[in-house]
Amino acid sequence: MKDVIAETTGQGPLVDPFGRAVTYLRVSVTDRCDFRCTYCMAETMQFLPKSEVLSLEEIERIASAFIRRGVRKVRLTGGEPLVRRGIVSLVDSLGRHLGRGLDELTLTTNGNQLAKHAEALATAGVRRVNVSLDTLDPDRFRRITRWGELPRVLDGIAAAKAAGLAIKINTVALRGINEDELGDMAAWCCREGHDLTFIETMPMGEVDEDRTDHYLPLSIVRAELAKRFTFRPTDYVTGGPARYVEVAETGRRIGFITPLTHNFCESCNRVRLTATGRLYMCLGQEDSADLRAAVRPSPSDADLDAAITEAITRKPKGHDFVIGRGQPRAAVPRHMSVTGG
Repeated sequence: MKDVIAETTGQGPLVDPFGRAVTYLRVSVTDRCDFRCTYCMAETMQFLPKSEVLSLEEIERIASAFIRRGVRKVRLTGGEPLVRRGIVSLVDSLGRHLGRGLDELTLTTNGNQLAKHAEALATAGVRRVNVSLDTLDPDRFRRITRWGELPRVLDGIAAAKAAGLAIKINTVALRGINEDELGDMAAWCCREGHDLTFIETMPMGEVDEDRTDHYLPLSIVRAELAKRFTFRPTDYVTGGPARYVEVAETGRRIGFITPLTHNFCESCNRVRLTATGRLYMCLGQEDSADLRAAVRPSPSDADLDAAITEAITRKPKGHDFVIGRGQPRAAVPRHMSVTGG
C-alpha cells in the first residue's frame, strides 16, 4: 500500500448526536458479485465503472482513519468481497491494526471463493467470517442465487473451518421459498458447530419480484423454532444488530436481525462505507457523506478526518424501513450490494 500522511487532528472518539459511540465500520470493497440472489439483485445488473470505485489504498486509508477515532471492528463486505482483485493485500494491510486499536477484522461472503482464500484470511488475522447461505437444497440454492452451486459453497465453509476460522451462517428467511427448512438449517448449523443468524428481507434496491410476496416476520420463525429447540437467553453480542439466544440442546447460538418487525436502532454503533467512498450513517436512510472527495485530492488526512467528524453529526436516530403492499417497491433505492451487506 502507498504511504500517505496520517495526521492526527486531536479529535476524539466518534459519538453521534444521540450519544452512541461509533465503533463498527462496514466497508463494501466492491458492488460486484458472482451470484445474483433474487431478493438482492436484478438478474441484469449495471455495475459501477472502475474509476468510481475506491482503490484498495484509499479503502485502507479511510478505514485507518476510523480506527484512529475509536472504531474497534471492521467488516469487509460487497457485493462479494472475495471477487475484488487484491483483496488479501487489503486484509493484510488492515490486519496491522489488530491489537493496536482494532479488536476484530472480519468479512461477509457468499462462500463461493472461500476455499481459495480461507488460509490467507486466517494468516492475515481474520478469526471469523459470516457466510450467506439460505438453503441446503442444491436445486433451491441454484434458484435463489441464479448462478450458484451449493457444493462449492459447502467446500468453502469446510476450508474456512479447517483454517481455524469461526463461521456464522446468515440466512434470509423467505416465505414460500425456504421457510420449510429453517429448522433444518438450524439443526445443521448446530451439528457443524456454526452459529446462525436469521435475517428479514430488507426493502433495498429494485429487484425482479415483489418482496412482499416473500417477507417472513422473524417472530413467526422464532415461534416455530421454539417448538423444536429450547432457547435460553444470552447476553452474547458481536457488535452487530442481531439479538441472540442459546440453543440448550447444543450450546450453539441463533441470532435474529429484525429491521422491520423490531428495529435495532437504539443501540446502533455502525456506519457503512460504499465501494465509491460514500459514508452512510444509517442503512435505511439516503443521507451520506462523500469521503472519496476528501481522500483523492491530498495525501494528508486532515480533510478526511474533518469529513468524518461532520458526517457523524448527521447520524439519524433510526431508519425508515417499511414493507407492504401499496408501499414503493424499494424503501431505499440503492442495492445492498452497493451499500455493503
